[in-house]
Amino acid sequence: MADRIAVVSRKTKETDIELEINLDGKGYSKVDTGIGFFDHMLKSFAKHGFFDINLTVKGDLFVDSHHTIEDTGIVLGQAIAKAVGDKAGIARYGSFMLPMDETLVLCALDLSGRPYLCYDLNLTVPQVGYMDTEMVKEFFYAVSYGAGMNLHIKQLSGSNNHHIIEAAFKAFAKALDMATTKDARLEGELLSTKGSL
Repeated sequence: MADRIAVVSRKTKETDIELEINLDGKGYSKVDTGIGFFDHMLKSFAKHGFFDINLTVKGDLFVDSHHTIEDTGIVLGQAIAKAVGDKAGIARYGSFMLPMDETLVLCALDLSGRPYLCYDLNLTVPQVGYMDTEMVKEFFYAVSYGAGMNLHIKQLSGSNNHHIIEAAFKAFAKALDMATTKDARLEGELLSTKGSL
């Protein structure tokens, strides 16, 4: 099976983004967004999903982190959609419940082609490092719409904001890895009674 690789570039007056993703990688990542904690989350996403990612973002961080994080989500979503291709033979659905110390986060997703985000994380501080915590939701919203995926992220327990956010990114990685896995039983067909996704 050939590796499923996508390259996406996006340049606006606010951000300049170059991203390459290999869905069939080993978890290698080279990430530079200018926001240390966000880099840490994206590297964790790559490692735990076994995705190879090469990402460079130049954003207007002198304004705030909003454009950089949201636009990265848009590009990542587009790259996932491009790399997964016509979705023939993939499991389509994925879910994972990830523990991290006192925290437990559930992620479930469907590569349905219909974007929707259901988000339930209780973040209680304005920032972790230099990443605004309100941008976690905006990032996942952008990914879900860029990829055309139905995405649910729910916190079941937890109090440490670092743990909650990191568990969400890792659970998302594991669920996406599951959803993009080829299922031999499908014999290259789409997992859909409609015949399209």
